[in-house]
Amino acid sequence: MSLVLDSVPRMPSPWHDAVTQLFRDEPRLAVTILRECAGLDLPAGLPARLEPPTFNDRPSSDFQADTVIVDGPPHDPVHGTIVEAQQGKSDDKRQQLARYAAAFWLLIRRPVDVLVVCPDHATADWYAEPVPTSLRGYTFHPRAIGPAQVPAITNPQQGASSPGLGALSVAMHGQASGVAEAFVAGLALLPPEDGPPYYENAYSMSSAAIRHILEELVSATAWPVHSPFAKEHFGRGKAEGKAEGKAEGKAEGKAEGKAEGEAEAILLVLDARGLEVTAEDRARITSCTDLKQLMTWVKRAATISATIELFT
Repeated sequence: MSLVLDSVPRMPSPWHDAVTQLFRDEPRLAVTILRECAGLDLPAGLPARLEPPTFNDRPSSDFQADTVIVDGPPHDPVHGTIVEAQQGKSDDKRQQLARYAAAFWLLIRRPVDVLVVCPDHATADWYAEPVPTSLRGYTFHPRAIGPAQVPAITNPQQGASSPGLGALSVAMHGQASGVAEAFVAGLALLPPEDGPPYYENAYSMSSAAIRHILEELVSATAWPVHSPFAKEHFGRGKAEGKAEGKAEGKAEGKAEGKAEGEAEAILLVLDARGLEVTAEDRARITSCTDLKQLMTWVKRAATISATIELFT
């Protein structure tokens, strides 16, 4: 009996595309996560290479995984990994993942794991459940990871050693103290051309509050970033530098506009974290024109437990 999938096709989200691109750019990340986050006993230092996502040997419209990776030498593979990015729960998808694992095992005749990357605890726990099948003796055991399995990396050197894991860490734990700072500092340790793609993937995977933290951190760096905000942010900074010699009134207008933007960002971060903001708090934030103070408040808003701590 063939599996009936959802009849309405779903468009991939920016989060899904970023997770997929992360593993395609760094195939070894799958082995790192299976070893360090899922506790799988795999040899360290295995070479990893991408395989076509349509690894079935017959025409099929539904046999296309997000990312397929073979671990080990080309002539003697050791292990296979299928990476799937899942934001929502789908019984059809769970059965589909079991089919992926069986088909890939038939192809390489080596142990196969399906790594399901999820943005939250509930989805990861749901995909981690064993999946019974109608094939006698075959129960599918996925390897699902979410915030509970991905470590909160606060050491720049650790982030630089596996920037893909660092990107997942900041996307899942970026509001925790020191995580976003370690991620950006770790990227600065990479070759100049390597850092921006990891930043862009982390940015696409992150919530609005974490995105703003990243934006504030990279505003102090010189290396190029390409997210929509970053383009505007760096362009604005350059324009302001060139305009120093223009009329004082115009410069003041720009400063006021930037102060308003920082105040809005503070309120956005507090709202995203579910912290109560009184009318007095809001007035104090929106009336402040000191950019240095506002930027301090933005960073502090990401870690405080109550809005009153913003001002102390």
